[in-house]
Amino acid sequence: MNDQVRIVEVGPRDGLQNEKTPVSIAARIAFIEALVGAGLHTVEVGAFVSPKAIPQMVGSDQVLRGVNHHPDSEFHVLVPNEKGYDAARAAGATVIAVFASASEGFSRANINCSVAESIERFKPVVNRAKADGIKVRGYISCVLGCPYDGEVKPQAVVDVARTLWEFGCYEVSLGDTIGVGTPVKARQLLRAVAGTVPIAHLAMHFHDTYGQALANLYAGMEEGARVIDSAAGGLGGCPYAPGATGNVATEDVVYMLEGMGIATGVDMARLVAATNEISKLIGRPPVSRVAAAINAKRRVAN
Repeated sequence: MNDQVRIVEVGPRDGLQNEKTPVSIAARIAFIEALVGAGLHTVEVGAFVSPKAIPQMVGSDQVLRGVNHHPDSEFHVLVPNEKGYDAARAAGATVIAVFASASEGFSRANINCSVAESIERFKPVVNRAKADGIKVRGYISCVLGCPYDGEVKPQAVVDVARTLWEFGCYEVSLGDTIGVGTPVKARQLLRAVAGTVPIAHLAMHFHDTYGQALANLYAGMEEGARVIDSAAGGLGGCPYAPGATGNVATEDVVYMLEGMGIATGVDMARLVAATNEISKLIGRPPVSRVAAAINAKRRVAN
């Protein structure tokens, strides 16, 4: 368990796009800069999507241009279609992400099409990216449960993961979008998908709705997974999953990993400072238990 773990910080995109209070372009750039300064060098920074659908991501091109001067960092952007791809490329994107659901009900509620249709939509995006030398990451949502269909069979996840892998996605991120998974189910899922996609190319993207995310991550790590998606402060939620909280908090993940003897390279004080700043802007305290504990100790000390 003491080998390296890669953290993909998704707060500036997956987190902020689900917060009710929009954050300005300048503030989003400052947030990303602070995260990089804290030692998080793989950051999802925006989404090239319809401004009507997700107004929180307006100006993602300016955000990407504003942070692209870091040579040692990798910035990801979500791209749902060719129009989005054109805009992402023009802004200097070097890594894009596409997404599909393991659940038909969620796919129809989220993007108004079937799982198969969603894959057909982004197929030309992946093909163009490969031709342009752009890395493509694949997301799968609702891998451990769906707000519409209930339980999701592991085979449904395996089938979508196989498609993304065969398309040429270098990594497949497994998303427990509504945070209903438990450790045994998480372990079984990782084991099933690893039969198709090598475990080294699987990422765990677990929301913490029922407080199970860290336990699920640990179970996945026991299976050999070493990539974790997390959001500073536990930002986010899911508009199509009532009650769903944000991604597992980056602070909580870092605290767990460092306590296990796994060096993350993340400066906790600087990370919490970044979280506190963005929390002020969205008008609510961080969900992270670690950030809350550190902030409480500071208040007592002062």
